[in-house]
Amino acid sequence: MSNQDENPETPETSETAESPEAAETQVSPKTPASPEVPENPLRKALPEEARAEDAQEAPEAVPERGKPALTGRQRLVKGLWPPRVSRAQSIVALLLFGLGFGLAVQVASNSDSDGALRGARQEDLVRILDELDDRTQRLEEEKQGLEDQRTELENSSDQAEEARKQTVEKEKQLGILAGTVAAQGPGITLTIEDEKGTVEADMLLDAIQELRAAGAEAIQVNGVRIVAGSYLTDVSGGVAVDGNKISAPYRFKVIGKPQDLEPALNIPGGVVQTLEKEQATVTVERSDKIVVDALRPAKRPDYARSSSR
Repeated sequence: MSNQDENPETPETSETAESPEAAETQVSPKTPASPEVPENPLRKALPEEARAEDAQEAPEAVPERGKPALTGRQRLVKGLWPPRVSRAQSIVALLLFGLGFGLAVQVASNSDSDGALRGARQEDLVRILDELDDRTQRLEEEKQGLEDQRTELENSSDQAEEARKQTVEKEKQLGILAGTVAAQGPGITLTIEDEKGTVEADMLLDAIQELRAAGAEAIQVNGVRIVAGSYLTDVSGGVAVDGNKISAPYRFKVIGKPQDLEPALNIPGGVVQTLEKEQATVTVERSDKIVVDALRPAKRPDYARSSSR
């Protein structure tokens, strides 16, 4: 008993005398380390692991100093331009462009020609149809006249005399068309006042062509006879017809059926409207007697000869 009292320090008191940290270290159990598993060289990396490894291995894109990083749209434009095309692709693109341009021009021209009639009034359309009917009737009458001449030649007792008469009559008709003889008959007088000087040769040529299509048989412009081979050019201060200079006002004397000639000039988008857009003044007058007395010298052809015997 005396020994116990003299030595109060016991194992229990020694454990309580230690620091709290040491106590905790002694009490907490030691976690055993997980054993290292050797890497299998045949094992395939999962997609997530592969992407992680690539991200670690790939160096981060660091923009150059002083240059801002490109946006997605800028990278797209940089990838598309300049285009990288081959020679064959360039040729095909050029051909397709030419084809598309031609189709566009054709569609535009058709739209312009149809637009004038589409926007025309009902009375204008009726007048155009009447003009077409008159042209058809005129051609039918000419055909019938030629057939009658053939019948007279076949049935005449004196075929030589009948042929001579028809030859003389045909010569007069051809002389009117060739401008070698004067002519008179019903028709119209077309006057074009051009104070602004905007009327050009092609506009007058359009008027002549429209009159011919409407059945004009003889045309005279400011004292110059219009024939099949006539040409018009622009010159200083006016227009030249077959080399003869004429100036405004341009006065056309036209022999033909007035009921056909005047409507042909006044159709929508026709001669009169075109000239009025150029600030020219156009007047058309009908007459029962128009005299076309400007003559063209008869020119003998150098090489052509009649083949009839």
